[in-house]
Amino acid sequence: MSTDAGQKRILILGGTAQALNIARDEIAKGNDVITALAGRTEAPTLPPGRHRIGGFGGAKGLARYLKEEGIDLLIDATHPFAKTISENAVLAAQQSGIPLKTVTRAPWQAEQGETWLKVADEAAAAALLPAGARAFLALGRQHVALFRSREDCHFILRVVDPPIEPSTDSRWQWVIGKPAQAADTEKALFEAHGITHLVCRNSGGTAGYAKLEAARMLSLPVVMIERPLSNSSRSGTASVSDNAAKSKR
Repeated sequence: MSTDAGQKRILILGGTAQALNIARDEIAKGNDVITALAGRTEAPTLPPGRHRIGGFGGAKGLARYLKEEGIDLLIDATHPFAKTISENAVLAAQQSGIPLKTVTRAPWQAEQGETWLKVADEAAAAALLPAGARAFLALGRQHVALFRSREDCHFILRVVDPPIEPSTDSRWQWVIGKPAQAADTEKALFEAHGITHLVCRNSGGTAGYAKLEAARMLSLPVVMIERPLSNSSRSGTASVSDNAAKSKR
């Protein structure tokens, strides 16, 4: 199946910092790497190797792609909340007979001095916010629809790409850009917008952790959306970035 003796052709389901690191490592070993990205952002960070942008058409489509491309190993390094693609990866591996390696990262844990309000999903998060809250939504635009019914709150939403049609609702403000790596930068952002609550998903890892540090510095309550049950037991190999995140505990 591989093009050269000893070389593996690997498909990485990516979109995370972990996937970038895995692609680099596998290419350094001499393997042929293809990274699949969902295509939700206009200018994604592209890992080394080959790329595929867009969906596969469900588990059957992914299984077909694995066979047609002669893939030797499928690696699921998607976001911990990417429930559908992770489930499709399991089914596709079973249907195609291709080995699957699932890589995840440990969830964040509340530290001393932090106030976490744990909820199951976005609907519960929206319902939990008190009237008059100025909430920072670190969720992505595709996950905020359920908050629009809260006409008694003000929301600041961070997105990577500018909205096609800017909101005319004064209750909503947009912050364009990726999460800052420095807690002081996030803290200054929260202070500038008068944030009273942080709403985020328990993604784990180091990317995006600074917002939790900033919330702790400002004594802001964090409405933490827990991981989907089907993904809570995802197992795999911890990366260097995972270990760095764990060392914060």
